[in-house]
Amino acid sequence: MADSLPTQFDVVIIGTGLPESILAAACSRSGQRVLHIDSRSYYGGNWASFSFSGLLSWLKEYQQNSDIGEESNAAWRDLILETEEAITFCKKDKTIQHTEVFCYAGQIVEDNVEELGALQKNPSSMTSSTLTELLDSSCSPEEKHKYFTSYEMPAKHTENSDREISTEVMDVEESLEKGKYRGDKTCTCTISDGDKGENKPAEDNTDQPKRNRITYSQIVKEGRRFNIDLVSKLLYSQGLLIDLLIKSNVSRYAEFENVTRILAFREGKVEQVPCSRADVFNSKELTMVEKRMLMKFLTFCLDYEQHPDEYQTFKQCSFSEYLKTKNLTPNLQHFVLHSIAMTSESSCSTIDGLKATRNFLQCLGRFGNTPFLFPLYGQGEIPQCFCRMCAVFGGIYCLRHKVQCLVVDKESGRCKAIIDHFGQRINAKYFIVEDSYLSEETCSNVQYKQISRAVLITDQSILKTDSDQQISILIVPPAEPGTCAVRVTELCSSTMTCMKDTYLVHLTCSSSKTAREDLESVVKKLFTPYAEIEIEKEELRKPRLLWALYFNMRDSSGISRSLYSGLPSNVYVCSGPDCGLGNEHAVKQAETLFQEIFPNEEFCPPPPNPEDITFDRDDKQPQALGTDDTTMAKVESSEESKNPENQGEHLKN
Repeated sequence: MADSLPTQFDVVIIGTGLPESILAAACSRSGQRVLHIDSRSYYGGNWASFSFSGLLSWLKEYQQNSDIGEESNAAWRDLILETEEAITFCKKDKTIQHTEVFCYAGQIVEDNVEELGALQKNPSSMTSSTLTELLDSSCSPEEKHKYFTSYEMPAKHTENSDREISTEVMDVEESLEKGKYRGDKTCTCTISDGDKGENKPAEDNTDQPKRNRITYSQIVKEGRRFNIDLVSKLLYSQGLLIDLLIKSNVSRYAEFENVTRILAFREGKVEQVPCSRADVFNSKELTMVEKRMLMKFLTFCLDYEQHPDEYQTFKQCSFSEYLKTKNLTPNLQHFVLHSIAMTSESSCSTIDGLKATRNFLQCLGRFGNTPFLFPLYGQGEIPQCFCRMCAVFGGIYCLRHKVQCLVVDKESGRCKAIIDHFGQRINAKYFIVEDSYLSEETCSNVQYKQISRAVLITDQSILKTDSDQQISILIVPPAEPGTCAVRVTELCSSTMTCMKDTYLVHLTCSSSKTAREDLESVVKKLFTPYAEIEIEKEELRKPRLLWALYFNMRDSSGISRSLYSGLPSNVYVCSGPDCGLGNEHAVKQAETLFQEIFPNEEFCPPPPNPEDITFDRDDKQPQALGTDDTTMAKVESSEESKNPENQGEHLKN
């Protein structure tokens, strides 16, 4: 089908990230003919989620694509008329940099170890043979305790994140057995000395509870249990994304769990922060006086706009300075600043801090005792949910479909069509493009920010409790003035993002250096590398680090359209993930662009009742629905549509 797509559409959307997927659903729902394509082999772009082996393949193909030369463009350029000009697209994804991987778990590599449930690999696969050659290494097999790979070139993600897709695991394990993971001129590999995983004796410590010993082979075998997000975010229970999911009825395609606790890091210890009124008065960390002081301040924050005299004189001050004037103890100031407002000491103004605190409090109690929800199977499920809605209303999807250029009419200055890698010309009225597809020439005036990310697999929670199924968020304050706080999200196995007896930990902050330089100090504060557990009994209180990935991701949010050079007026740009905790920026951007393109249409209205759908004499469904009655009946539930109040039940506590 990919080489014989229809040639006429109303909207062509390139990239399947969250803003693009929301726009695709909104356009399709309003009756537009939508083509949604992506050069990657998976949905979500930098919003995607991968199984463990899928993430390893993402790393490998990152390197493979860094060696791919520019394709010949003579063929498609012949399709450009004299009255037209072409705006070429970027051939490589340059949004990921400085990727480094560490493996601390025992390297007990078994023969023919494979991910459980994976499909059989095709031995004649061209990709497999190419990657095997790339990953061959001549390192001595005696050195194989820990490894990391540092790439200085940008990444190209071409691994399918779908849990049903077979993955290339053995090549990585062979490289681990050899101790090195290389294949590019810019790749530097360092292997530190350590005990061999297979010869290391079982730990003997009678003073500490016995922990299960987890090997790398176990992680690989249970790789399908992992769903690892490239971007770490949560959903505010009263936020724009939750409201949109319920309003559009897209919530039926996903399930959510409530984040169970908010944590704080103070004086080298991790503590739980009381959120609700009951939590405050049941807290053993606060004195009775502190409880009253905190409740009084939080009550004020809920309607602070009604008491302008309380903060007007501090508008130009930072929120941390304002808190010092409110009779709060240092303990309470820390809780409010870092765990409730979740802001930085230096860059957050008083007004912004009060708004953030009020938003936190307003989100409490809707679905649980904290303000946040997390989607089961990872953040990557959310873009796919909106893609499903687009497809239900007639949108056409095509992955692994590259676009060579935009075709622009010289006289009108408007974009008329795109030309794909098959040489097919596809016409449309409007074009929506994700930022990463734009060429360096188009983005020559753009200054991008960067996000530092780390993904860790650990063997226990950073704060142990009676229950091992906790979803936690922790803000670690900056160690030095002028640096950024680090956001830590810890996910348990009930979120369907990691295997049993492990935790998946995401670290995020704005970049000042490489991701490892920005985040490694926080990792060392919270975790103990698996190989160093015998050094002190004190260290055994920390979770053991089994595996770690560091990388920098481009933050293209907040860029003015005017900074992109030479874009036609009917071409719109969507940004990638931002550094914020929520998804508000993506939803606002999608709604703003939709209203610019279709000012008279409602943004993602509720779907109609199947019983209210009328058919013409030829039994054809109205064009606005863009699908047949069989598909509609399968997806729509008349009972749910009659009772819109029940839509919120898809959001699990």
